[in-house]
Amino acid sequence: MDRKAAGTTAVSTASAPETKEPTYGVNNADQPKLPLRLGFGLLVGPACWMLAYVGVSATLLPAKLQFFAPDQKVALIPLFSTIAMVAATISNIIAGALSDITRTRFGSRTPWIVCASFACAIMFVWLAFSSTWPMLLVTWTLYNVALNCVTAPMIAQLSDRIAPRWRGTISSFWGIGMAIGNYGSGLIAARFIASNDAATTGVLIFAVIAAVGGVISPIIMREPGNKDVVRAKFDHDAIKQYFMFPTRNCRDYYLALAGKMLMVTGQYVIVGYQLYIFSDYMKLDSDAQTAAISTMSLILMITGIVFCVIAGPLSDRFHRIKAPVAITTIMLGVGAFFPFFDAEPWTMFAYALIAGIGMGAYNAVDQALNVAVLPDPKTAAKDLGIINMANTLGQVFGPAIAGLVISTIGYRAMFPVETAICVIGGLLILAVKRVK
Repeated sequence: MDRKAAGTTAVSTASAPETKEPTYGVNNADQPKLPLRLGFGLLVGPACWMLAYVGVSATLLPAKLQFFAPDQKVALIPLFSTIAMVAATISNIIAGALSDITRTRFGSRTPWIVCASFACAIMFVWLAFSSTWPMLLVTWTLYNVALNCVTAPMIAQLSDRIAPRWRGTISSFWGIGMAIGNYGSGLIAARFIASNDAATTGVLIFAVIAAVGGVISPIIMREPGNKDVVRAKFDHDAIKQYFMFPTRNCRDYYLALAGKMLMVTGQYVIVGYQLYIFSDYMKLDSDAQTAAISTMSLILMITGIVFCVIAGPLSDRFHRIKAPVAITTIMLGVGAFFPFFDAEPWTMFAYALIAGIGMGAYNAVDQALNVAVLPDPKTAAKDLGIINMANTLGQVFGPAIAGLVISTIGYRAMFPVETAICVIGGLLILAVKRVK
């Protein structure tokens, strides 16, 4: 009897699945070498989804609206941005929270990144062949839902797997990817604005980029599986922790969020209307618009990449994050003053030069600042998703403010408005106390 009981116990113990408690973040001592593989994965990911997103939102979507509803185009841009913002904000927070508690053989973030990237591509194909602006609105909204299911889990890798000593440098990899996507998109999209058929082709190209990036980035990063990690319990406290806005230890967190939101708002005052600035404010023809957008995008991309490469390692070396983020936010506003003085393309190129320097340095350290002010590492994706909401809100508020200013005062007034917004954003970031 005793031997049978012992044998039974042994078999039972051997067959029981092993579980372990989740770990949050990496210590400096556990990561003595720069995790280059992760860095390259966090470069490829944002490069691809930003190429697709900005290429369509800043150029090809306005181009299609110009063909379908030329008399309503200025008013429709804020409408598209507002509805997409509501959907994106909700999906960002939910996707981030759900990825925090996901347990699979591929990890918690990878399944979301891959599946949502393919969903983005499908929405782009649908958008490409939409023939009315209401259908464009539906597909654009669904695309933004899918996109935020990519971004929130992807940026959480910076908190999950990067030690504090390397966050500035790895954040610069993310920033380089953002610069390539943000500004390289214009080089591609500008080639497809001559007609609706051309715009359709451009959107399909970006659909492929979105899908490919959503597969390559996780392959490079090789997230370890976490199927054996203890699952979160869905009780009242868990729902409050994983799905609600943080309420403790969060002063600096909300200052960083507000500063980021104002920076993006200021940026999209111009970016959201760059096609119309060249066409309606500077009176360029179609060929000149293509050349101007390409030149501006090239300036932004080169300066953005160069200063992103420089700023991230310097931030780690001198242990300074807050000041570079604040100063570069203000720089974006300073550059916006040039088009105010003269309605000529060179003023937008001057803006691109200053904004590119500022955005390059900003993108290098912005995510490091965001991780440094997180209230709780257990809910990194959800809380970073909320901060990423600042991107979404800024992309809505910027075009909405610009549309209001253009309709009531005129194009020239939008540039000092951006300056004021960015200066206020920089001052809010300077008020953060937790980091230098």
